[in-house]
Amino acid sequence: MDIPSKLIPLLIPVIIIELGLMIIALLDLVKRERTRGPKWVWALVIIFLNIFGPIAYLLFGRRD
Repeated sequence: MDIPSKLIPLLIPVIIIELGLMIIALLDLVKRERTRGPKWVWALVIIFLNIFGPIAYLLFGRRD
């Protein structure tokens, strides 16, 4: 199945947002000393759950 060329312009912003969130979440994860749960689990969540993983980490995984 090929993605119709009309959808590509709509997907580009979503991909940019997804990569941006992933980079921000991973950088924050590396810099933080403590998180709610093991860091390696949060890294897997951030990487494999696309948009929802970074958002979940940023909302629930960080410890002040």
